[in-house]
Amino acid sequence: MSQPPPNGPYGGGPYPPSPGYPGYGYPPPAADHPQTTTIMILGILGLVLCQVCAPFAWVMGSRARKEIAAAPPGTYGPSTGITVGWVLGIVGSVLLILGVLFFVVYFVIIIAVLGASVSSS
Repeated sequence: MSQPPPNGPYGGGPYPPSPGYPGYGYPPPAADHPQTTTIMILGILGLVLCQVCAPFAWVMGSRARKEIAAAPPGTYGPSTGITVGWVLGIVGSVLLILGVLFFVVYFVIIIAVLGASVSSS
């Protein structure tokens, strides 16, 4: 008595071989935006040391946030670092504007006081 040839590459009966199982575990995390570190560093520097860096962090952060929103889901990971750098850029820019306004008002007052003292003597 002869047997029918086995089905599939490993034999095994009348059913076709299973297609296989997907990989186990979690998928790899999505990569951060390429400018995340730059925006964070500019935001921190703009708040702590050099407020001139803050507007750059603000502009670059808003541009990166738009790119992440426009990208397909899963392309970039969470944008926490970009959001932090963006907010630090906004705060540093406000501090920069307040500092410039302070010095302008200070020099106007100094010029007014010097002008008043010169004209009175």
